[in-house]
Amino acid sequence: MATYKCESCPLRKKYEEKPKSFAGRFWRWHINFCPGWKAYFTHLPEAEQQALREKYSFTKYSK
Repeated sequence: MATYKCESCPLRKKYEEKPKSFAGRFWRWHINFCPGWKAYFTHLPEAEQQALREKYSFTKYSK
């Protein structure tokens, strides 16, 4: 089973704490093209993907 750093990413944590901060906005922008995030996101079960889509207003990689 693969492990992904996205689960414990320091920038993601900053987004969780303060989404409007520079680091938080940078992380949110970054996930739109990050190959690591794509690998992490697409390996998740559909229910978890949907939860992240709603949580982060993330529309990429929709089926």
